[in-house]
Amino acid sequence: MLLCLQVAGGWDTPADRSLWEELLDQLDGVSPLVEDVRTGMAFLDMHGIAGNARSHMAQTRAMLDGCGRGLRLGAGYSKIAARAALHVRDGTVCERGAEREFLAPLPLELLEIDDATIERLKLLGVERLGDLAQLPHGPFVRRFGAAAAAWHELAQGNDRRPFVPRPHAIAIEASIFGEGQASDESAVFFAIRMLLSRISSDLGRCGKRAGALHLIVELENAETLAFDVPLATPTAEDRTMFALLRAKLEGATFPAPIVGLRIGALQLEEGGEPQALLSSVDFDPQRVAVTIARLQAMLGKEIVRAATRPAHRLEERFSYEPFRIPRREPGAAAPQDETKLVPQLRLLQVREIPVQLHEGEPAIVDCQKVRQCSGPWRIAERSGATQAVNRDEYDVVLENSTCARIYRQGSHWYLRGVYE
Repeated sequence: MLLCLQVAGGWDTPADRSLWEELLDQLDGVSPLVEDVRTGMAFLDMHGIAGNARSHMAQTRAMLDGCGRGLRLGAGYSKIAARAALHVRDGTVCERGAEREFLAPLPLELLEIDDATIERLKLLGVERLGDLAQLPHGPFVRRFGAAAAAWHELAQGNDRRPFVPRPHAIAIEASIFGEGQASDESAVFFAIRMLLSRISSDLGRCGKRAGALHLIVELENAETLAFDVPLATPTAEDRTMFALLRAKLEGATFPAPIVGLRIGALQLEEGGEPQALLSSVDFDPQRVAVTIARLQAMLGKEIVRAATRPAHRLEERFSYEPFRIPRREPGAAAPQDETKLVPQLRLLQVREIPVQLHEGEPAIVDCQKVRQCSGPWRIAERSGATQAVNRDEYDVVLENSTCARIYRQGSHWYLRGVYE
């Protein structure tokens, strides 16, 4: 479930933007995943958080109570659904599976289409999202450009846009104040080395590297001096940072003893390189066994892996089996990696689709032309008292390059999945 939040008012001044940042920080108390769409509008990802849409909206209102601005909320299972619910009325919920019907009467402006294109569409009699959803996909995209493909999908209630959580600022610094004074060089460098050790540890825990350092020196006479130290290469190593700071301070003189130091890490960037959990080059069964045991102890259940098996029906071709460590005789050569890239079929929620035939084969599927078609594959099963299954399955490549598995059951056609 996603919540769409909109706060009324102008957002033109720096003070307004500062207020919006404060509101976003408060929303972290509702959900750790908040997407900042623009100033005044945000999405909250409520998946895995106890409660329902009504309780989530009530909690959000309570969290932002006192902001002094009008607040509107909508909920749905996709961004477009939540945004549409907010547009209809404050506190509205768009239920799962009802997106297309819910969107149909809403205006085109909801998709943030430019004004010139909206005028062109209205001249063609397309004034609502329901009108747009009924247009044939291919001709519409060819006439209005690549962006029209996304508009058409959204108008049908299909929103594949990823949720992008806002980044959280990380402040990494260490300081020593009011712990005596230092008047000789060795004492100052000892304190700096200690502070850099803390910063290096914090950088490592956050998986970051620093591109610059900012040193603040407070003197006994209340004077404060600041030094900026750029790092040639971003790093989290305290030795490298200490060498650069020491070089920066060598030859510097201070009019009074030092009573305080603060070092901050700036220009943070992602650090380290992604590593495989287990390398296939130096496969060690003992290490694998230890890793699996730790995972089982942490999760409290047996570790399984996905597997495929022969079956007529797609729904029965996938299973999970216990993970077993392959045995290899001492001295045996490591198996050659013959992995091939094979498209995987992602099963979708079954929905009925319009299909037009040409010479007995699908020619237009869900308003898109078929470039290539394979099949049919007959599925005919009857098992005990369960309902009989009789259908013809096809793999089709559509004009938008989507490769899909569809099937006909009786006189109706259904979309079963897409290949990725």
